[in-house]
Amino acid sequence: MAVPSSTTTSNIMLAIFEKKTNSVDLYRPLRNFIVINYSEREAQNLEDDLQTLKQLRSEVERGGAADSPTARRDLLQNYYRALCVVESRFPISPEKDHVNAVSFIWYDAFKIKQKATQQNIHLEKAAVLFNLGAVHSQIGLSCDRSAVEGRKQASHSFMAAAGAFAFLKDNVAMKASVGGSTTLDISVECVGLLERLMLAQAQECVYENTIAKGSSPGVCAKISRQVGLFYEDALAALTVTPLSQHFEKGWISHVQLKAAMFHGEACYRYSLELHGKEEIAEEIARVKIGISALSDARKSAPRGAAQQLLDAVTKLETILKSNLERAVKENDRVYLMRVPPASSLSALPTFSMVKPMVMNEILDASKEKMFASLVPDSSAKSLSRYTEMVDDIIRTQAEKLQQGSELARVRLREMDLPDSVLSLEGNTPLPPVLKEDVEAVQICGGPAGLEAELHQLKDLSRVNHEMLIQTEEQLQKEATEDAQFRNQFGTRWTRPQSSTLTKNLQDRLNRFAANLKQAAESDARIERSVREHLVLMSILDSRPIESALPSLSRPIMSLDAGEDAIVGALKQSLLLTNEAIGDSWCSRAGLEDMLKEMKRKDDILPKLMATAGSHEDLFRKEISKYDNICEEIAKNLGAQEQVLMHIQAQNDEFAAIFNLEEYKGIACWMQFFWILVLLSADNPVFELSASREKVYKQIEAAIAKYREIKENINEGLKFYVTLQEHAVPRND
Repeated sequence: MAVPSSTTTSNIMLAIFEKKTNSVDLYRPLRNFIVINYSEREAQNLEDDLQTLKQLRSEVERGGAADSPTARRDLLQNYYRALCVVESRFPISPEKDHVNAVSFIWYDAFKIKQKATQQNIHLEKAAVLFNLGAVHSQIGLSCDRSAVEGRKQASHSFMAAAGAFAFLKDNVAMKASVGGSTTLDISVECVGLLERLMLAQAQECVYENTIAKGSSPGVCAKISRQVGLFYEDALAALTVTPLSQHFEKGWISHVQLKAAMFHGEACYRYSLELHGKEEIAEEIARVKIGISALSDARKSAPRGAAQQLLDAVTKLETILKSNLERAVKENDRVYLMRVPPASSLSALPTFSMVKPMVMNEILDASKEKMFASLVPDSSAKSLSRYTEMVDDIIRTQAEKLQQGSELARVRLREMDLPDSVLSLEGNTPLPPVLKEDVEAVQICGGPAGLEAELHQLKDLSRVNHEMLIQTEEQLQKEATEDAQFRNQFGTRWTRPQSSTLTKNLQDRLNRFAANLKQAAESDARIERSVREHLVLMSILDSRPIESALPSLSRPIMSLDAGEDAIVGALKQSLLLTNEAIGDSWCSRAGLEDMLKEMKRKDDILPKLMATAGSHEDLFRKEISKYDNICEEIAKNLGAQEQVLMHIQAQNDEFAAIFNLEEYKGIACWMQFFWILVLLSADNPVFELSASREKVYKQIEAAIAKYREIKENINEGLKFYVTLQEHAVPRND
């Protein structure tokens, strides 16, 4: 199995051959499953996907002889992603309702007569990953390592091979070994060995470049020692069951000699650094360790190692012995140092320059469009559960933001901010809704305009009474004339009596009179209400209405004249906090919108479809996308608390200087003379200490009373107009 490099380097490396397989028909069984579980129409719609899968499997079966290594790599990656899609949509197993007509057969890469047969997709996926690692190893071996770029490319390919084997070990190997026959080459133990072997060869390429660059002996020693450790790890797995009897002796010999050679190389390079520091005693000890490692390996290694490798080991051993002889002579003649025993020396330092390539993104099937229209019930339910998890996060965070904003408003209101600062400047604000109501009243004429409307009401009442009197006089005149003619002509006056002819009109006239009487009583009540509440409503005539609000005065005497600085600092803090309250602290609305936008774009259905088995790990990974925004919200709320505490301290200082408590409880009788009048009437709406909040309530009460009176007047006006037009018809 050892394949010599085609380059001029003296150190050969190993590549891995692909596993072989038998032909399998995926097209027909999968199509039948779609027809049975979905529809014939769906099967027709997915014909291209079925053909693509069939073609991929056929090319994988063909082996790598007809393809370039890179084309083979791309094919295996594409087929693996397709298998992930198939796994999530087609249950392949011996069970009756599953795809039970598919059996995958794969042969061991190292014992080609051994094979595994399974009716599940795990063996297929494991074999494809194994072959992907093998192809990467072949690409690495084919690189021209006589040049810097070639060595870099080789190292990259070997790391990719290690990544493929690591991905197989961590994600698929255990599944492929359960529930059916399997082969040792895709076991956790074997792919773990291959991962370490590929890392050893990747680090070896780095070491070759390090030597070519002329790096210091110390650096070379660290990198070389790590090469040896990787090989030692691989050797440890190779020499125990179940792998000890599975590989050719040449493999074991190769790995054992490489482990010893790079241990010896590290000792040699480290000894050169020690020699430069004139630490001759340790130099001698290190060289002896290197010679011993090489000698033991040559003696114990099985036969089968490449002659090129044996020659390299022999050459290094000769160099070490020559250096040992020189160092011993120098020590005996000059330094006379005591050579320490090997057991007393610390381990050689290491420097790992390689690691397995992460294959998750390369092999991620979540963006694959194949069979996208097939959504099993299990995936739909999982998507619904994930959506609920996201909704819960958004709801919880939105509530936190809303509670934070409301808390800030309450805290500022408790501190009477920003109204107290605005009041100091004569700009005490009125709540927008209340101000709109006041302006609406003023547009309608305000309380002062009610007097004119009362006059209009009286005028209409007078007109209606005059109509009533005129009508009554006409009826009376008609009755008198009828009586006269009846006395004059006797039985010759055949006309019906007047009372009979005018009965209906008299009845309507009586109702008209009753309505007028009731309206007059209502008018009296309205006029009485206007008189009683005119002082209450007079505040609504203030223009601007803010002039009626209490204001805060500066202290008569200032001890340090620092109140302007205090007010300025508090105003600046309030300016910053205004953004917190108005636009949601630090763009809280933006944070909430970001959460909603993330949810809108958060389509994990393809990933659910590409993931077989439990989705808990996927849920944890995907839901973590929201962690950053949640942390920003937590920081946001924490920052708000710090700002509010700072404002509280500033406001305490402000309140002490400007006697804020007196302002909050001021009677305001100088500004609200009308309150005193109402107090004398024992009006329950007002209290002696009219704080700003109470003034707001008083304005609200005035508006309510104004609207009530205004509505009553309007109803009265409408009544008189209607009564005038319809109650008593014209008598022509």
